[in-house]
Amino acid sequence: MKNFVLISPNFPETYYQFAVALRNAGFRVLGVGDQPYDELKPELRNSLHEYYKVNNLDDFNQEKEAVGYFERKYGHIDYLESNNEYWLRKDSILRDLFSIDTGLREKDLDTYQRKSLMKKCFEKAGVKVAPYILVDDFDSLKSFAEKHGFPLFVKPDIGVGAVESFKISNYEELEAFYKKKQENVHYICETFVSGDIVTFDGIADENSDVVFMASLECPPSISDCLNFGNEFFYYSNPFIDPEFEKIGRATVKAFGLKKRCFHIEFFRVTKPIKGFVKVGDFVGLEVNIRTPGGYSPDMHNYANSVNMYQIYADVMADLHPTPVCSPKFYLATGSRRDGVQYFYTDEDIRRTYAKEICGAGRYPDVLSGVMGNFFYMAKFNSVKDVEIFHEYVNRKNVPEAHRSGQSMFNKKGSTGDNICDTHIDGA
Repeated sequence: MKNFVLISPNFPETYYQFAVALRNAGFRVLGVGDQPYDELKPELRNSLHEYYKVNNLDDFNQEKEAVGYFERKYGHIDYLESNNEYWLRKDSILRDLFSIDTGLREKDLDTYQRKSLMKKCFEKAGVKVAPYILVDDFDSLKSFAEKHGFPLFVKPDIGVGAVESFKISNYEELEAFYKKKQENVHYICETFVSGDIVTFDGIADENSDVVFMASLECPPSISDCLNFGNEFFYYSNPFIDPEFEKIGRATVKAFGLKKRCFHIEFFRVTKPIKGFVKVGDFVGLEVNIRTPGGYSPDMHNYANSVNMYQIYADVMADLHPTPVCSPKFYLATGSRRDGVQYFYTDEDIRRTYAKEICGAGRYPDVLSGVMGNFFYMAKFNSVKDVEIFHEYVNRKNVPEAHRSGQSMFNKKGSTGDNICDTHIDGA
């Protein structure tokens, strides 16, 4: 029996399903985490052969001791994984230390975590990327701005979630950024691309072939959600355009992803840049060698009528799954923030969408900056129904100065009736 160590198998909450699926696929599943065993979900406890509690997952020596214990007791560790961005580098160091030859090693990580190096792989796949410069000194940064013009976008070369990310519209803002930037963070500056974020998500096998694919449509700006407290609203689209699928598969091959979940982000351009991109073009943004964040894997499951966790486990076990994706739905997730007055109550939403809601609950605090505090997950047969759901969940009593109040689907600023007033008999 092969040994599979799961790091932090209880976070996010729904990731217990990795343990369930891996056990179903025939693995001995061994867990390392900081939550007391008795507080784990029963489904997780029942799927783990053994659990090693550490006091602090940030303490590498404790993790090393846990994996060493498992190796001494059960023999060589065949797989070690967290599927979580926060632990990726420590996962790779543990693989190096215990000679686990499946999964990425530390020497590979820069290609998958540095946005500047990602661009080279996107280009290898034939995907356009925004012109960029690494921020080393102000003169070079100013020269880049003079060549490419404003606006620009600056963000850490390594980082997720739009932290320390800024849109820069003129030389004064450029100078202000440079004076206030964090000294211990290496930044990348690139031409600002106006577009919606569209993802190519899925699972790759040992040959970098995609065995399952799905896509997230994320029209609102993640940066605005973080910086201005806007609600995050997105949906899983199971109907992937063939041209986008071709681009996505080529990108997986170019990055050499093997036996991994992946979450690859692109801009679908909404404003042309002369000599570079036209409306509808795809521009490579970044690759994440893990599942999409939060509860997004569950969104893909509902949208495609599959079990993504089991497909992953079967790939790990070399069982060559052939998932049947039918029927298909648009699965939307709308969030709300604490302290904001909304027009419709929780009771209204649950009554109006009683047949569509697949789940609801609070996001962990660590995700709330971008995602919001509370979410509703619901499936629909059309994008139009997704639009209505968005308007219904996020309609407010009093407009707030820093929010546009417009639908994410209507960026031209229509002043017509709210779409929920037009299409839903308000609860």
